[in-house]
Amino acid sequence: MTASPRSDSPVLRVAGRPVARYVTRPELPPRLSPRPHLHPVTTLAGTAVTESGPADHLHHLGVGVAVPDVEGYNFWGGRTYVRDRGPTELDNHGAQRHTAFPLRDPDGFTEDLRWVAAGTELLRERRTVAARELTSTAWALDLTFALTNVTPGPLTLGSPATNGRPGAAYGGFFWRARKESAAPGVLTADRDGEAEVHGTRADWLALTGDTWSLVFAGATGRTRQDPWFVRTGEYPGVGSSLAHDARLSVAPGDTAVRRIVTVVADGRLDADGAATLVRKAVGT
Repeated sequence: MTASPRSDSPVLRVAGRPVARYVTRPELPPRLSPRPHLHPVTTLAGTAVTESGPADHLHHLGVGVAVPDVEGYNFWGGRTYVRDRGPTELDNHGAQRHTAFPLRDPDGFTEDLRWVAAGTELLRERRTVAARELTSTAWALDLTFALTNVTPGPLTLGSPATNGRPGAAYGGFFWRARKESAAPGVLTADRDGEAEVHGTRADWLALTGDTWSLVFAGATGRTRQDPWFVRTGEYPGVGSSLAHDARLSVAPGDTAVRRIVTVVADGRLDADGAATLVRKAVGT
């Protein structure tokens, strides 16, 4: 990673090549739930594998952490799913605010953030991002987020699924991938296709385009308990669901921690190739 001392947009480099830019203070309207994110992210050959603010979902911002319901506040962006009403425009959007980079070194950074809505800080986050080379055609993005409840009472995190919309358990880590003329493929070690993979638990999940592959892996036992949220037909996106079957409750002072390692590779990987790179990236 290289950046001037005053830079607010660190650039991650692998093998001397820039592979990701971190947008620390995005200038976005409140409706999009402004938040730091990575974009663009590329393969080692330079192929872009993220989108930010696409026409189909303006609030999809590259790679980051977003939650559609934190005690009724929307930290995802766009409309809010309301039980018995459906997607609804509400003035309930929150924002993630960068406060500091406690650590910045050549291969990553640690960031402190505040999750604020209606003038109140609800969560404090410590985010760690690191990049490292795996092979001459693949690198790994390691992202950990720790959300601490800084309010005097319990906080619950929800999703459209927990609010009454089946199959829409998005919220948490989310990667908006590159949209191409054909929908990407998606597979796990024993499943293939969006219908088979979406909503399931798997040690890893691969999204494959024409000339690129992304392999997502939960890097802790707790992270691997979260099912995968997958879209390929409507748009290409993958997330790890914090609130799939029920709301996630965080007691005052407690912290919810998740770690996702993503392999970013040139070429279209098969299951064996994806599994091999995941073992190298996660060390399992």
